[in-house]
Amino acid sequence: MAKSATKDMTTGSPMKLILQFCIPLFLGMLFQQFYNMMDTVIVGKFLGVHALAAVGATGSINFMIIGFCMGVCNGFAIPVAQRFGANDYPLLRKYVANSAWLSIAFASVMTVAVCVLCRQILMWMNTPMDIIDRAYEYIFVIFLGIPVIYLYNLLSGIIRSLGDSKSPLIFLVFSSILNIGLDLVLILVFQMGVAGAAWATVISQGISGIACFIYMIKRFDILKISKEEWRIDGNCVKILCNMGIPMGLQYSITAIGSVILQTAVNTLGSMAVAAVAAGTKISMFFCCPFDAMGSTMATYSGQNVGAGKLDRVSKGMKATCIIGAVYSVIACAVLVLFGRFFALLFVNASETEILRRVSWLLIVNSAFYFPLALVNIVRFTIQGLGFSRFAIFAGVFEMVARAIVGMGFVPIFGYIAACFANPTAWVFADLFLIPAYLYVMKKLHHMMD
Repeated sequence: MAKSATKDMTTGSPMKLILQFCIPLFLGMLFQQFYNMMDTVIVGKFLGVHALAAVGATGSINFMIIGFCMGVCNGFAIPVAQRFGANDYPLLRKYVANSAWLSIAFASVMTVAVCVLCRQILMWMNTPMDIIDRAYEYIFVIFLGIPVIYLYNLLSGIIRSLGDSKSPLIFLVFSSILNIGLDLVLILVFQMGVAGAAWATVISQGISGIACFIYMIKRFDILKISKEEWRIDGNCVKILCNMGIPMGLQYSITAIGSVILQTAVNTLGSMAVAAVAAGTKISMFFCCPFDAMGSTMATYSGQNVGAGKLDRVSKGMKATCIIGAVYSVIACAVLVLFGRFFALLFVNASETEILRRVSWLLIVNSAFYFPLALVNIVRFTIQGLGFSRFAIFAGVFEMVARAIVGMGFVPIFGYIAACFANPTAWVFADLFLIPAYLYVMKKLHHMMD
């Protein structure tokens, strides 16, 4: 068995294990955001502000659908991590097999449904008429790629659940470089416009998924699934759905608030849409460590609860919060001082109004990065412990916050209110998640006593 490809996180220093696991994961997410940001940079620089606004206008609906796919796959990986921590490899393989069948079913239904409805959704969102056609061209292609999104996220999630966060990094670095190259070729050479940027993303992610599949076959002997284990198991399907669907819905419910907010921003005109698009891309780049911390804690807490070691979960939570606090201060300082210069990646220096708006969004958002760190760390820890349904309630809190800002404050205060939408959502989510974590840990202690 290729034990070197797996990593047991149930023994050793929590801080050291978390850093060792988190850093490759962070670098992978950084590269993923890098090529996502390069899409926006190339679109803004070579196709203009209206094309940039068109891609930006799809951000919330993109997150609502693609976020559901990612959440479901992350949820499917949690029982795998728990069984790995418990050294129950036969059941682990059954979970992997059944998650594959479920992913095929989910991907097939979702691809057809959202491709049919996506233009109507853009119209419901009051997408400005001068950008709606380009927005549709972009998001339709992204939605055609839903099957490869499931492929990559399911396989990379399973690899991480076995303690290997380095291999997905390698695949992402390769696909990031490929994505940027495809962007330039499809947009500049083949003149495919925003659709070219979308195809570049889909193709590069598909190649990452195939690379993960080949790697899993060659490196993980514990994943050699027998014919019997490939059969659909009702109990496994139930457990996987109980984990995956709530996590997917958490992303989608959160995104509903983003859709409401995007609808409000759309009423401010294409310049405001472009500013939010550029500012959000920069902010997401700096938020990669928070996503990495969350994914790390999902695997760490999943393995340790499977091994019955709740004390290590608490120690891991404290260690990750310290890391999150330190990084939040550093990121805030960088964006306050240099945020305007990062915005020059997306638009020309002559677009002074957009640059000013991007700078404001970055300053406001980065001031609340530690609450965002807590959202990711606490939420994913709870999910790793097996209480993924709490993720839905956290998503509801975020949705309500963004909806209140979008419908109540943006019409009155304009763009500056939109800048406070995400920070408000993060604080609202923490008000639920922190008490929820304390409740979950207390319940698990009683169950294990």
